[in-house]
Amino acid sequence: MVKARRVGHATFETPDLEKAIAYYGEFMGLIVAEREKDRAFLATKIGQLVIELNKADRAHCIKLSFEVAPNSDFGELARELSNDGVRSELRNDSVPGMGQVLSFKDDKGTTIDLFKDWSYLAKHAQVAGVGPLKLGHVAFFTPDIQRTVAFYERVLGFRVSDWIGDFFCFMRCNTDHHTVNFFTGPDVKLHHIAFELKDFMHLENSCDVMGQKQIPIIWGPLRHGPGHNVATYHRNPDDQVVEFFCELDQMKDEELGYFEPRPWHRDAPQRPKRWTPGKTNVWGPSPEEDFHRTQ
Repeated sequence: MVKARRVGHATFETPDLEKAIAYYGEFMGLIVAEREKDRAFLATKIGQLVIELNKADRAHCIKLSFEVAPNSDFGELARELSNDGVRSELRNDSVPGMGQVLSFKDDKGTTIDLFKDWSYLAKHAQVAGVGPLKLGHVAFFTPDIQRTVAFYERVLGFRVSDWIGDFFCFMRCNTDHHTVNFFTGPDVKLHHIAFELKDFMHLENSCDVMGQKQIPIIWGPLRHGPGHNVATYHRNPDDQVVEFFCELDQMKDEELGYFEPRPWHRDAPQRPKRWTPGKTNVWGPSPEEDFHRTQ
């Protein structure tokens, strides 16, 4: 079984490449690490690649990359994937700072790139805008959530952190409560993408930036129940939902099986569970209608 260790970057197709670059650069506070005619690569101020943009006819998240252990043997991983009925290939797509990748598709058709060699693209750069620390998680609609959850458990080594009812699943591959989320829906498409901020003050500053840029907050600030992160949500120029968050639950010890205790937890200890729909927030407003609108 492959053991994904962290999410690397997400690849988006966008019909307006210039507008997308301006959003991620001027508002989000990411650094354009490399630019080509029809694609661009953006990194955090720390220097980690988090977003690849490709010019296309529609807005869509087409690929995720995950880091594996540095001593991983891609040949062995390819054989393990084949045993699970997954075809893979070694590729080098000239992604800045990243070496060869082992590429395949998940059960819903999203491309997954596994990588082990990478380098920083910047070093503590001074940026305008929000300036997130990292890409935190990516959530998708999927028509068969049980199949998708099983794929990520069996093939990529993810663990279930929480469910909301039987239609929303949170999954982790490291100490973070979730790195991918899956929500039941008729079509495969992005539900939201989330970026981690340093702390609550950083989140407050991001709200001020949204106010200055006249970007409406469509949900939040609030503290979720699953993951207990404090979060806000807005839409980017491609009409996709973007989350800023901090204070996400941490599973420090898998054998102990509970999340690092925090005063806002209602369960003692807080273990993975199935939450009741409609009773999943610790505090904060209900989402605006615009949050539930599909693109």
